[in-house]
Amino acid sequence: MFSVHRNFSQREAGKSAHFYVFHPRDWVNVIPITEDNQVILIEQYRHGVEKITLEIPGGMVDSSDASTFIAAERELLEETGYGGGETFFLGRNHPNPAIQSNVCDTYFSYGVKFIKAPQFDTNEEVAIKLVPFDAIPELINDGTISHALVIVAFHYLAQFSRKNSRFEHLSRML
Repeated sequence: MFSVHRNFSQREAGKSAHFYVFHPRDWVNVIPITEDNQVILIEQYRHGVEKITLEIPGGMVDSSDASTFIAAERELLEETGYGGGETFFLGRNHPNPAIQSNVCDTYFSYGVKFIKAPQFDTNEEVAIKLVPFDAIPELINDGTISHALVIVAFHYLAQFSRKNSRFEHLSRML
C-alpha cells in the first residue's frame, strides 16, 4: 500500500532534521450524479476514525490503470455499480503534503446510471446512498460529510459548474 523512507532535509536558514515520508499510490475520487441530480454516495466504516463515514467513491490508482481517469471510472463502477456518465477532470490536490508524496485527482461524472452490482473488497462494509444534490451543503455543514478530500471535491465541482453553463444549476445549489 505504501513505502516509507527517512529523509534528511537542510533548509536555507540552516535548520536541518530527519523526516519520514510515506509514499502511497496516487488516489482518485469521483462525484457521480444522475440526470435527476441525485449524488451517489457511500457509507463505509473507516478504521482510522472508528466510525461510518459518508463519502464519494474513490480509491487507489492501480498499476493496471492507464490513467487516473480510468481509475476513477473503475472505482465508481466497483464501489457503486454506477457508470456511463460523462466524466470531467476537476482538480488535483496533495492529501497530506506534510508526510505523504501522493496526489488525489478528482473527477465529476454526470448522467450516471446503474449498470451492475457493486464489487466490494472482502473487508469492506459499504452501503450505497442516493442523496439529492441540494442536500450536500447541509451534509457538509453539519459534519455528516467530514472527509476532507470529499469536501475539496465539492469545492472543485462548485468552481467547475460556475464556469460551465451546462452545469450552472449545480453551482446554485452549492
